[in-house]
Amino acid sequence: MSPKRFVMTGFAALTLLGVAGCLPALVLSVQGTTPLDFVLRAMLNGAGVRPIEKPAVDAAKVKLGQALFFDKILSGNRNISCATCHHPAAFTGDGLPVSIGQGGSGLAQSRTPPTDASGEMVFIPRNAPDIFNRAGFDRMFWDARVAKDPNGALTTPAGDDLLPGLESALAAQAMFPVTSRDEMRGHPGENELADIDDDDFQGMWKALMDRLLAIDEYRQLFAAAYPDTDPNQLTFAHAANAIAAFETEHWTLPDSPFDQYLAGDDAALSTQAKRGAILFYGKAGCARCHSGPLMTDQKFHNRVVPQVGPGKGDGDDGTWDFGRARVTGDPADRFKFRTPPLRNVAATGPYMHDGAFSTLEAAVRHCLDPATSAQNYDPAEHLPPELRPLYRANQTATILAAADPDEIAPVELTEAEIADLLAFLESLTSPGIGSLGIHDIPDSVPSGLPLAD
Repeated sequence: MSPKRFVMTGFAALTLLGVAGCLPALVLSVQGTTPLDFVLRAMLNGAGVRPIEKPAVDAAKVKLGQALFFDKILSGNRNISCATCHHPAAFTGDGLPVSIGQGGSGLAQSRTPPTDASGEMVFIPRNAPDIFNRAGFDRMFWDARVAKDPNGALTTPAGDDLLPGLESALAAQAMFPVTSRDEMRGHPGENELADIDDDDFQGMWKALMDRLLAIDEYRQLFAAAYPDTDPNQLTFAHAANAIAAFETEHWTLPDSPFDQYLAGDDAALSTQAKRGAILFYGKAGCARCHSGPLMTDQKFHNRVVPQVGPGKGDGDDGTWDFGRARVTGDPADRFKFRTPPLRNVAATGPYMHDGAFSTLEAAVRHCLDPATSAQNYDPAEHLPPELRPLYRANQTATILAAADPDEIAPVELTEAEIADLLAFLESLTSPGIGSLGIHDIPDSVPSGLPLAD
């Protein structure tokens, strides 16, 4: 193909796809690039997509953070660690639609829930998201109750009681699972942390630091990570910064085939994945929300996700989850949740804020036609038997009525195009994801508590 013919073919394709305006920013001298690559790179350039950058972190903080992440001493009853719901062997999640917290036993999909006084099984209201590539995030949790504004100020459930010195939104996020009764802290009468008032965040964090600094190995790890800090000035913010450093070092994975393609390797993606990427950034409209380097706009959308689980205490019967509105108080934000990122998405199901969809294909099909999907949702197809009674079919009509019609307008793709789109999403997976458990899990933790769940 001559250079002239190459440019004309690429321009025609770009025009048909509505991205010809990207042409001025392109480098047109790459003779080996196919027309398919030419179109895709134009679209990626216009969408501001680039490879993930891995931040540098302090090795001593990483070592401390690894110990803290896997140590059950951070839970009130010394029976749950961060890793219980975010385990590397489960791709930094737990593989469950909604998580199982205090009183549960086992790990990941083998974990069993506790029961309450009435004999009902107890679940955490939302899905435990993966922790991949979170260093660049400004909004944490499904409702972004922890967020960093453009000036660097943090907003969290602790308000003015938030400890100073937190280095990122990721570190701020680590401050709060330890304060949740159902997740890690436990209930009154069970332990000294659980006996602290729910609004006394600083009291909880101090009690945790008292536990940690009573252990000689932790005193040594904190001293190595913070050599210029007086031991008497150490707070749980230092622990949270170390946890964030560990997560950043171990779970920033910039080596997926898609990242390699972004770095200039045309051969990193299959032809099918390239077609899927063109759909993703074009006709399918996925990039309207899954945008930028992190493949999320970090904004909030109502995608008419079927409600599964106990709910967050909202509504007359407490079984609703109002999503972002729980933070803002604005009824217009009801049922909106932060757009999830997509790196390693093929390995991080179940999908949506409540794990309503068990497969990536089902999640994709839902996003292509949310209204039809939600109205025809079958819990037996996606949920384990114990969760099926907690599918709230009566809430679907209300969630649908609150959605923006433009955002949930159906997108028609052929079966072949859906297969292409899934091939692209598969290409977002790091090749080393299957061996995370080998490199990330310590042999022991300073408390001496067991690592196994």
